[in-house]
Amino acid sequence: MIINNPIRILIVGIGNEYRSDDAAGLMIARTIRDKQLPFIAVKEEFGEGASLMEAWQGFQNVILVDAVSSGAVPGTIFRINARKETVPVNFFNYSTHVFSVAEAIELARTMNLLPLNFIIYGIEGKNFTAGTTISTDVIKAAKQVVKQIVTDAGRVTG
Repeated sequence: MIINNPIRILIVGIGNEYRSDDAAGLMIARTIRDKQLPFIAVKEEFGEGASLMEAWQGFQNVILVDAVSSGAVPGTIFRINARKETVPVNFFNYSTHVFSVAEAIELARTMNLLPLNFIIYGIEGKNFTAGTTISTDVIKAAKQVVKQIVTDAGRVTG
């Protein structure tokens, strides 16, 4: 029996809303969820690798969003095609889990479990200390990422 699943894209927002800029991925995911776009599912995750691999299971088109720490200028936006590029492990320094985002992606690649289309948006954070205030540069970048995701989604669902 073939099931016609109308969901074509999964947006995975990663973060911790109580660690300042680390909430960027969650903020983006919630903004997209509020738009109620057809053919799009949204999940929120904390960044634990095994949970992430389970979250995207069964989806061919995944867009993952998270705050990163690479040493770049705060608010810098990174777009990585995880099917074609290796994800820099040092981007996700603030994960509280041993099995990080980058490691989950690389393990999924090795096991041939990576979604067919897998895009990662990372926003360079400035402040990852306890708190709920997101830096102005990160908020501006998050708005740009939302626009780009909506554009990307339109290409897949259009």
